[in-house]
Amino acid sequence: MEQKNRKNGEEIGAEEAFRSLGRFFTWMEGKVCPSSEFREHMTKSKVEFLRGIRSLIDKRIGELEKRQPKKTEKKATRVTVE
Repeated sequence: MEQKNRKNGEEIGAEEAFRSLGRFFTWMEGKVCPSSEFREHMTKSKVEFLRGIRSLIDKRIGELEKRQPKKTEKKATRVTVE
């Protein structure tokens, strides 16, 4: 998930990438009039982007859950008391 920054060869982490994307959306909201078709498309794209991230998270949760050993139910054993 790491990418090299083209300017200086440094790696860009996921945190910085998401921060940059958030800044982009915030910047765009200030530049476009509220009733524009472009703004409507950008709002929908943010929702779809977040749904995509949610699908990645759900997939990762599923993988982690599969790694955990399955808990077996404890079965009671009947003991005869004299």
